[in-house]
Amino acid sequence: MAVAGKIKLPLLIFCTMLLLGLSSCREDRIFSEYKIEEFSFQGHQAKIVFPHSKGENGFWVWRARFWGVEPQVDKALLEKGFHVAYIDVANLFGNSEAVALWNDFYAFITKKYHLNQKVVLEGFSRGGLIIYNWASQNPKKVACVYADAPVCDIKSWPGGLYTGSGSPKDWEVCLQAYGLDENSVMGFKGNPIHTCTKLAKAKVPVLHVFGDADEVVPHFENTELLAKNFEEVGGKIELIQKNGVGHHPHSLEDPEPIVDFILSHTIHKAP
Repeated sequence: MAVAGKIKLPLLIFCTMLLLGLSSCREDRIFSEYKIEEFSFQGHQAKIVFPHSKGENGFWVWRARFWGVEPQVDKALLEKGFHVAYIDVANLFGNSEAVALWNDFYAFITKKYHLNQKVVLEGFSRGGLIIYNWASQNPKKVACVYADAPVCDIKSWPGGLYTGSGSPKDWEVCLQAYGLDENSVMGFKGNPIHTCTKLAKAKVPVLHVFGDADEVVPHFENTELLAKNFEEVGGKIELIQKNGVGHHPHSLEDPEPIVDFILSHTIHKAP
């Protein structure tokens, strides 16, 4: 029995390492045809994918969340000479700590890799929180915003205080991240539905893609409310509605409309 016990522990460790290795390989295969650098930045997982041929103006897209999920837009932009960068700030829910970290990451990555001072922001789901909260403080650094089924109000998700399903576990973490409670959050004005107006006034182009059957991040509590506030202060926002689609899948099977939007505000932008 003692010998068997000694065998089980190394076997368990080996199997765990094997599973982790397989997981890493699966992730790497998403962009296997490109050079990738993975590193830790201030204790957070970070990555950058390099195009085969760097674009003349050093354009790049900054993925806020869910690395490698529905990568068709990222791959299309890589083929156009864009870099794709990422840093994981998921459990900060776009709070001030996340914004400060993004400020540092932006300075680091633009300098080290000689990238354009204007970035394309790409936010899936909860990634909508950080792209809007960072962009609202740095509008001159944003070429355009592509948000996909984005969370635009923490009371909608993870709070689930309206019609959405919410996530009680994430809600607890989110409230702690912002230093809020069930009462103070009701008057909170740090959501994208509020911060977006700074982007609108700065004339930053915005595109949202969403499903009209989304029960996790209902569009009328998030995208539609943001669009209303955005337009009221003179901003222009484009919306692509996917009929009968829920929170997943993100993006579009044919990403051309999204890619064209991004290219029109970067490579093909009129001087």
